Amino acid sequence: MLVLTRPKLAQLLAACLAVLPALLATPAAVAAPDSPPPPQTAVGGERMGLSGVQVDPLAGAPALPRDLTGRSWIVADATSGDVLAASEPHLRLAPASTLKILFADTVLPKFDRNAVHRVADAEIQGIGPGSSLVGIKEDLDYKVEDLWRGVFLSSGNDAVHVLAHMNGGIQQTVAEMQARAEALQAKDTRVVSPDGYDMEGQLSSAYDLTLFARAGLRNPDFRMYCATRDALFPGAVDRNTGQRGSFGIANTDRLLGKYPGLIGVKNGFTTEAGSTFVGAAERDGRTLLVTVMHPTTYQKVYDETAALLDWGFAAADKVTPVGRLVDEVPAAEPAPGGQAGGTAGAPAPPPHPSPPAQTEQAEQAEQAPGPAAARTASGDDGGGPGTVGRLLAALALAAAGTGALLLWRRRSGRPAE
Repeated sequence: MLVLTRPKLAQLLAACLAVLPALLATPAAVAAPDSPPPPQTAVGGERMGLSGVQVDPLAGAPALPRDLTGRSWIVADATSGDVLAASEPHLRLAPASTLKILFADTVLPKFDRNAVHRVADAEIQGIGPGSSLVGIKEDLDYKVEDLWRGVFLSSGNDAVHVLAHMNGGIQQTVAEMQARAEALQAKDTRVVSPDGYDMEGQLSSAYDLTLFARAGLRNPDFRMYCATRDALFPGAVDRNTGQRGSFGIANTDRLLGKYPGLIGVKNGFTTEAGSTFVGAAERDGRTLLVTVMHPTTYQKVYDETAALLDWGFAAADKVTPVGRLVDEVPAAEPAPGGQAGGTAGAPAPPPHPSPPAQTEQAEQAEQAPGPAAARTASGDDGGGPGTVGRLLAALALAAAGTGALLLWRRRSGRPAE
């Protein structure tokens, strides 16, 4: 039988009171299992996710052009993938017709340029009002190479729609474009229409558009079409002679033929997007890519692209890269999800679902506290007793000590205090 003397009982009670604060406190070393993971590096490197202009000049490097108004821009080496400078490169904006770069990169390899296609009326229906058109007519034959000239030179949405129907339809083409974007690790892009026409939720970024251009330029046909300044396009059949005519079309890229070494790529303009431009130029064996999105005026997209190309060629060996264009995910591997990736494009766990795939309901669910948040707020994190459980244990221990003291006092004849 255990005999409690007064000194021993006093020691027991003191011990109970000493551990009470520790029992009530939340252990600092134990992390809640549902706590969010640490922030991940932006695709292309940490600095690609920072705000403001990112540039790291070395001795003798020229200053960046002054008074740049583009909301987002990037200067990169097409061969090495080095990003020489950038400003908000992952800012998601409406891309306008620069999204046709992704369309061409996705669909162009599928059809022989000399193949002939007769256009059905349904293939040129459903084109957005105010769209740029090359002038395709139903029930007439067109070579595939003519259709692509219509896409690259005239930015013809009618040519895009015909090629998309040849590819299995609009929705099939949109799905393939989205899959292609994911394979290229273009995590800012959500495709809604294949032609870049303003559609709710259709977004891309300067970084992603540069990835698309870099991939497209590896295809000789892509490079040929985007560098073509003018061409003859098949016209209607003359009712009197039965002969089919043609008419001239010119590339709407205002830098092509004016900026030395410009290869081309694609310009765009819509009411929602404003001006967008992706340009590639070659000088002394170096190919640079510049993308500018949403400057203050239409003409500035060309002026600022030219100024950034000039800077890039002058600064290429006098700056430390601030990021890089990631490589395409090999076909045998799944594309990483989310918007995270290491500097070399290594997949990393996403901090949240990729915005292009989110619905409004998903975004609301993400912001609302879920079961994990509710458990944390109530002190029940699923990993042990919560605050209430610890409080009950402490009170039970204190009560046991107090009861033992009262019993000792009753047996000793001392009154309760």
